[in-house]
Amino acid sequence: MEQKDRFREIFETIGITPILRLVRKTSLYGAPVEVNDRAMVNSLIVRIIERIPTIKDLIKRLQNDILFRLNCGFMLSEAIPSASSYSRLVRKMSQSHALEEMQEQLLKQAMAESFITDDTIAIDATHIEARDQAPAKQEKKKTELKKRGRLSKAEREAWLEQKQEEEKRKPIYKKEIAAQLSETFHLLRDEMPLDPQWGIKKNSDGKNVFWYGYKGHLAVGTKSQYIIGAMLSSGNLIDGKAAIPLLKGLAFQYPNFHFNYATMDAGYDYEPIYKQVQEAQAHAVIAYNRRREPEPVSSRSGILSQIIRDLYLVNPLTKGILR
Repeated sequence: MEQKDRFREIFETIGITPILRLVRKTSLYGAPVEVNDRAMVNSLIVRIIERIPTIKDLIKRLQNDILFRLNCGFMLSEAIPSASSYSRLVRKMSQSHALEEMQEQLLKQAMAESFITDDTIAIDATHIEARDQAPAKQEKKKTELKKRGRLSKAEREAWLEQKQEEEKRKPIYKKEIAAQLSETFHLLRDEMPLDPQWGIKKNSDGKNVFWYGYKGHLAVGTKSQYIIGAMLSSGNLIDGKAAIPLLKGLAFQYPNFHFNYATMDAGYDYEPIYKQVQEAQAHAVIAYNRRREPEPVSSRSGILSQIIRDLYLVNPLTKGILR
């Protein structure tokens, strides 16, 4: 298939109307529109397909390759947009939910045409490096020495009240995972931290991998390989804190889509995640994490815990892993 035909098939499949709504001129007054917004969006899509690394390389390709320029939708009489124009467009896209709307439309169409009939979804995270340079490490401020000895009853009550107030003021992703169960999908999506941070993750060899940037959290159909749910977060967010938002997003955006199993690795072995999967009327298949198991009280209970770990059964009553 020729390049122009391949690009045309892709552009017809992906509906970019939500993005065009962001940049269209709503008033007759003001400066005239000098850029071809549709062609700019098309060129950003083609940049991913052709694996063009940067916007500067994309602009250079548009300037030097006439056929590529025409296939993206630019006319020969039009000037190629500058890097600043692309930067403003990308900023508007990132500050809205236009890309999520496009993904939702595409998935609903795939579900209606029976391309997505998955019985199992897999949830995991991947690291995304930021182009920004990591900031210099800041020295931690020295904390004041605590008063030695036991607190009085009045001091202890004041300390407990202070801790409760601090817990209430914490952002949702600074709290325990159980706090997400009572929150809505929109709040969890809007409160997701998006500033680049240092992240750490073990690779397949068991070694720590460090990066500065973000994490992409994905829910993928194991049969169709469609990305059914996706969220972006700071690199230092633990994987387990994005599972409940993903599951709530699936229930809200695709109420007619039902899965029977949700598979995750040991980084998602938290009790609230089992409850959220159970609310979706599905079974949680999550790798066991021994580090979250309390120490056995006696040798007999330790033997029993080891037997349970070895069996690794699925309990049909609780629809989760027998722990």
